[in-house]
Amino acid sequence: METRFVFPDNKINAKYAKPTTIKEAIKKWEEKTGQNAIEVAEISLIFQWPPIEKMDSNLGNLVKCEKLSLSTNMIEKITGLSGMKNLKILSVGRNYIKSFAGLDAVADTLEELWISYNFIEKLKGIDVLKKLKVLYMSNNLVKEWSEFNKLQECPCLEDLLFVGNPIHDNTDENEWKLEVHKRLPNLKKLDGEPIVLDHTF
Repeated sequence: METRFVFPDNKINAKYAKPTTIKEAIKKWEEKTGQNAIEVAEISLIFQWPPIEKMDSNLGNLVKCEKLSLSTNMIEKITGLSGMKNLKILSVGRNYIKSFAGLDAVADTLEELWISYNFIEKLKGIDVLKKLKVLYMSNNLVKEWSEFNKLQECPCLEDLLFVGNPIHDNTDENEWKLEVHKRLPNLKKLDGEPIVLDHTF
């Protein structure tokens, strides 16, 4: 059975604790690191307590940020990225995200999306990421090949992690590799392993 991260005493405390805002999280990060968030290329706002529940426009102030980490919170939607014109890597694993909506704001720059351990079933919206090279989305809820096929709209995709989705778990491993290769022939790495083009395909 799939294991998801649970915050300490989450069921008891979360409804009483006011969520950490993006502004508060950035301030805590600045106090901890001694850096100005507006001036740096990499910012980590992971595992906030109380957890972050909402991404907002304060993220847009991080104009020099190339890698933003928001994993292990309780975020339900990707929002507030307008203004992050240099963002190349977005890490939002272990949240409650259900769709790719909101990524169009960084479509011109985003190269890596780490979104494992969420609740994504449909891949609508992934097509805007024309520069996406790396997609880590293990342990989500994708179960249909018709949805998987939408990854064909990401022409630069090279590295895909998809284990833990129903479509993977319900398919024989060799058949899985064959079907993925037929659909995404330009992939160089699948589920952590380099793709070797030989007679097995």
